[in-house]
Amino acid sequence: MASFTVDPSYGYVLMAATSTFLMNFVHISNTGKYRKLAKVPYPLSYAPADRTDDAAHKFNCAQRSHANFIENQVSTLGALLIAGLRYPVTAAAMGAGWTVMRYVYMVGYSQGGDQGKGRYKGIAFWLFQLGLLGMSGYTGAALVMGW
Repeated sequence: MASFTVDPSYGYVLMAATSTFLMNFVHISNTGKYRKLAKVPYPLSYAPADRTDDAAHKFNCAQRSHANFIENQVSTLGALLIAGLRYPVTAAAMGAGWTVMRYVYMVGYSQGGDQGKGRYKGIAFWLFQLGLLGMSGYTGAALVMGW
């Protein structure tokens, strides 16, 4: 049976990973708030295209922000957990930064605005996400190459 030792600092990685689960609940609450204000009934995912009012637009932006979060969460979590094996503190800090920027992204996008441009306020999440991706790739290569 093979075994390996995990640095105790890996706990920070797990805490950063958990923050993404909590952020999902924040998204759910945010989207629900805008759904209620726009009076968009279930099971509709978005307000109908013939609704051009501000409340419908903000709901659609909040819903799209949540969808974008879900689209990116899985790959970011994988990269965070892999990168954290070699760089636990750096990976945890980047994971926490990703979650904070996802919050800023959600708040900015949910404000509506012209073509949802408020989302650019939190666009820095990409720096954290791509950084984690690079670190996880390096971690895998280092294991294979014996670095």
